[in-house]
Amino acid sequence: MNHSTRHEGLPAEVLEAVASVVGAEVTVLGRLPGGVNAGAMRVQLAGGADAVLKVVSRAHPNQLDETLRARRVVEHMRGRGYPTPAWLGVGATSTHVWHLINYVDAAPVAELTASIVEQLMEIIELQAGQASEPHDHWSYAWRVTTGRESAVAGLSGYSSKVSALVERLRLVCADLPPPRGAPDMVHADLNPSNVLVRDGAVVALVDIENAGSGTRATDLTTLTWHTFQDSLNGVRRQLGTRILVLVAWEGAAMLAATQILLQLEWPIRLGRHDVVAGVVERGHRALDELNALR
Repeated sequence: MNHSTRHEGLPAEVLEAVASVVGAEVTVLGRLPGGVNAGAMRVQLAGGADAVLKVVSRAHPNQLDETLRARRVVEHMRGRGYPTPAWLGVGATSTHVWHLINYVDAAPVAELTASIVEQLMEIIELQAGQASEPHDHWSYAWRVTTGRESAVAGLSGYSSKVSALVERLRLVCADLPPPRGAPDMVHADLNPSNVLVRDGAVVALVDIENAGSGTRATDLTTLTWHTFQDSLNGVRRQLGTRILVLVAWEGAAMLAATQILLQLEWPIRLGRHDVVAGVVERGHRALDELNALR
């Protein structure tokens, strides 16, 4: 019989399910840093191999299917040299969904540098033409920017400054038609905390649970959002130019607007009122720079 070591905050039935799937005893070593959306635990499997266990509460009936979709994307992309850790197991209990991945001995990016951004741009090129699952982030961006997604529908009521930014975004995207299907794999959460580096080199991209299809310009746009430091002005221009090559100005505007609206949505939803003003300022700056490239 397989056994597992319980850890405070981690349901015993989850650990039992993991041990059953991987066929080995699971020992929890401790919580890893980060994990804004879901806790990540470092565990050890019988035999000495370390792994990362991520567990989330069930939020809707299709959650396990979505996690299985992400595993398929990982398997597909790893076969093409994409640096994301292998998934060792996926499962669910009546209350939680979990997945287990290889542990990578590297640290999340503390601060982006020009070298890291350039490495990420090369890695994103591996996503070209690699859409393997019909989880369309390109169409999602259109729904967000045209007010068809309820998650961002009420942002204007937060404050007059947020309302002004949202109205500016709506005007930019008002007449954009639904995008055609795009052939790329999309990571969909390519922020610095999901980039693992060792000695200045990018060794892994993690938190790929929302991966799907669309245009790789989506990930370039997310990366751009995190490069508003003076030292990165040059690589930010490179990112902007590359995005325009991939999706033209209208597509770049749609992706930028989506990024800004989602960056507004999470602090407002979580009550992080101290963050909102900075998002508004950066949102206007992002639009100004995009207009300058038109």
